Amino acid sequence: MKTKKELKEEYKQMKFKMGIFQIRNTLNNKIYIEGSINLNAIWNRHKMQLNFGVHPNPDLQQEWKEEHFRFEILAEIGHKDDEVTDYNKEIKLLESMYIEELQPFGEKGYNKRPISYI
Repeated sequence: MKTKKELKEEYKQMKFKMGIFQIRNTLNNKIYIEGSINLNAIWNRHKMQLNFGVHPNPDLQQEWKEEHFRFEILAEIGHKDDEVTDYNKEIKLLESMYIEELQPFGEKGYNKRPISYI
């Protein structure tokens, strides 16, 4: 049986899918865009929050009916084994590029408009 320390180290070595995703309402095509270093975990978190009625985005929460929403990966970031990389920084940059391009605000989406867009 592995020790707690060995299990922690094993977990640190795991490589998760990372990138940018959208949650899309199939009825009105409104989208919510976000990035994560663990795409599987973030989808589970959003789904749990929405199903329990505690999601931090009130507009998305109000329209939530699981059968009308899809989780879609927009871009994945590959792991770079040969160098130290700040994946969080890369994801935030890519996320802002997708938000700027797709403008998921108001009638088009659930994201909150950044102050710099007003």
